[in-house]
Amino acid sequence: MITIIVAIAQNGAIGYKGDLIYHLSADLKRFKALTTGNTVIMGRKTFESLPKGALPNRRNMVLSHQKGLSLPGAEVYSSLDEALCHCSREDKVYIMGGAQVYAQALGLADELEITLVQDTPAQADAFFLEFGNDESWHLINKEDHQADEKNPYDYSFLTYRRI
Repeated sequence: MITIIVAIAQNGAIGYKGDLIYHLSADLKRFKALTTGNTVIMGRKTFESLPKGALPNRRNMVLSHQKGLSLPGAEVYSSLDEALCHCSREDKVYIMGGAQVYAQALGLADELEITLVQDTPAQADAFFLEFGNDESWHLINKEDHQADEKNPYDYSFLTYRRI
């Protein structure tokens, strides 16, 4: 099972200058709960943006075209296809960015775990692909949440499955 996991603004924005736009406590907790014990695949820049390097209690796979690149706590592959070839059918794989990796994975994904933030950021330079008009995606779960002291924006957790 391949799942894309992403936080998206109302305009599709996901990042600015190599960092996440939003740091919602509830989104980060959900990310950890879903991905712990599973495989995460990310691009090199996403890996480098992680404050403590490889994510603990997860198999970290990083995509990079740099020959001979070695990253502590991570396996490095030259393509998404190569990384997926090193996963078994039983593995639950989460694609966690960035935008180029999401674009490559969207056609392969079985599921989307989206945190939709009810905001449009002033600045963004990375966006998630439009998928709303693709009838192969079916919304199977939606949880709406109000802003609070740890989450400055209203947000929704959305789960889509490919049908």
